[in-house]
Amino acid sequence: MVRLRKTALLAATCLVALPGGAAAQSLVASVFSDHAVLQRDQPIRVWGETKPDTTVQVDLSGQSASVMSDSQGRWTATLPARQPGKPLTLKVQAGKQSQTVSDLLVGDVWLCSGQSNMEFQLIQGNNAVAEATAVNDSEIRLLKTGHISEVAPASDLPKDVVWKVASPKDAASFSAACYFMGRDLKKKTGVPMGLIDASWGGSGIQFWISTPALTALKMYDASYLHQTDFSVMAQYAVWHKGLDLWAERNDPNGKAWRQPDFDDRNWGVTPAEGYWEWYMPGMESFDGTVWLRAEIVLTAKQAAQGGQLKLGQIDDYDTAYVNGVEVGASEGWWSSRDYKVDKGLLKEGRNVIALRVIDTGGMGGAFGPAAEKGLKLNGGEFVPLGSSWRYKVASNIWDTGHPPHWPLGGTKGPASMFNGMISPIAPYAIKGVAWYQGESNVFEAKDYGRLLPAMIADWRRAFQQPELPFIVVQLASFGPYRSSPGESGWAGVRDVQRRTAAADPRVGLASALDIGDIYEIHPGNKQQLGLRLALVARKHAYGESNLDASGPAPLAIRRDGAAVVIDFDQALTVFGAARPTGFELCYTTGCRFVEASVEGKSVRIDDTSPDPLVKVRYAWADSPIVNLYGANRLPASPFELKVE
Repeated sequence: MVRLRKTALLAATCLVALPGGAAAQSLVASVFSDHAVLQRDQPIRVWGETKPDTTVQVDLSGQSASVMSDSQGRWTATLPARQPGKPLTLKVQAGKQSQTVSDLLVGDVWLCSGQSNMEFQLIQGNNAVAEATAVNDSEIRLLKTGHISEVAPASDLPKDVVWKVASPKDAASFSAACYFMGRDLKKKTGVPMGLIDASWGGSGIQFWISTPALTALKMYDASYLHQTDFSVMAQYAVWHKGLDLWAERNDPNGKAWRQPDFDDRNWGVTPAEGYWEWYMPGMESFDGTVWLRAEIVLTAKQAAQGGQLKLGQIDDYDTAYVNGVEVGASEGWWSSRDYKVDKGLLKEGRNVIALRVIDTGGMGGAFGPAAEKGLKLNGGEFVPLGSSWRYKVASNIWDTGHPPHWPLGGTKGPASMFNGMISPIAPYAIKGVAWYQGESNVFEAKDYGRLLPAMIADWRRAFQQPELPFIVVQLASFGPYRSSPGESGWAGVRDVQRRTAAADPRVGLASALDIGDIYEIHPGNKQQLGLRLALVARKHAYGESNLDASGPAPLAIRRDGAAVVIDFDQALTVFGAARPTGFELCYTTGCRFVEASVEGKSVRIDDTSPDPLVKVRYAWADSPIVNLYGANRLPASPFELKVE
């Protein structure tokens, strides 16, 4: 199951072939193809490209505008807002160029974006064949961008990316969550729905934010953000520089621990194969940085040669040193480490192999067979590493955050999906955005707390809609159940999503927490998710302000004598038990599960510990067992609240 998690997050970014480059823009941008839906109640912006300084005549079934193209040939015309009605025809004339776009409907347009759970196709989900066969509404229109990654903002989508009338065939390969949301909104509003699927499995949120917005955050090295050389060697250099900067901040002892004269006799001892969760006491669920050291004794003849340091597979990151000199670094649990050792680096007698290993989730360590670890000398002789390592824990991943990813990853790096899949659409007028992403960022929840609001602001600027509604899917449960409190990146991202929604009245939260699957990162019940997305959209985009569209969320935490009371924004219901599960009280000495009771819109927890109380957590796990709901039968949001 751990391997499923890592492959699910990485496979799409490593194995997807990329298109050759940005499309050249046509007279009318390709987002205005036959069968498109234009957003009602908003001015209709139409744009494209022609010869420089040319008059462009635009007519939309009787409403017209005349504009001049600029010095590069780009033009934009704005037509009055319209209401739903009969199909429209768009005609554009520029000198001898002309283009006609037919069967345009006016209604609501939703942009659906994120990673694999948004990309998850209708045909992959529950009751898939029946759902696809039942698609028959000609007023639901679909636009699927496909995977487009660009170094700079693209001006247009590829020519084959066009709007399609929803049919069993086209809906089957479309985003299931997006389709079900649109279908439910169509039933509720009665107006045509235009659904845009711009998603990419395995993508981090950094890929969906523009370069200027990422630069403004000051979170990344400039060489990481402004890349033009995407060769493997260039990408390795960028990644390695980032890893070194990360290590300077988070691994200060490493400079001493890699040296051959460092005294490691008081370190622990562990087998040279297998995961550290198997052998190292107290590390059964440890994620973070561990140093490993071993010695190889060589003769003068052996030391005079160069060779390869063979370390097998390592989970997840490693940097290897021979006698204090770095010989290689890698990321990815699936690849075997074979690092060149230059002639002159080895010495007669004792040679020290030092290894910094960073595990970002699940199992960790240099887990490959011990018999395959050692020095393969240029003369053909293999000198084994031995049967054990000395080890020392350096830091926990929850304290350091996630080290930088290999930038290439099947894309053109940060901002590349914004450039290829969002920039060509903006500023097409839309009703709102449905966003399902975060699985790829669960080991950097603190950073996600800055990145998610930045992305929302960035897209609002791009679409020229300052109050554009965003519906954020709160991550589904995934991963093993846990019997004791602990840290959880999944819970951390869910809490960021909750706090982002609480801070912005135009951001809504659609929880998938209780419709996840602990064994499968892609739960199949996208029908229920679509219903919840539509419900939240009704509140935040359609004006049903009194609707309890999300599950209960905490408003405040307070003391009441010896008890701690959490006030929620709606009445609470407990299913399947007399008391809600999943509450923790966290002290300076650690966290513990506690019993809680429901009183209307509040949860009460008795605090009898003499230790100082620091915070209260609820459902703080990758896969929490939850039974606290609202009257709307939606689950209460996971949270972490400090106690003042």
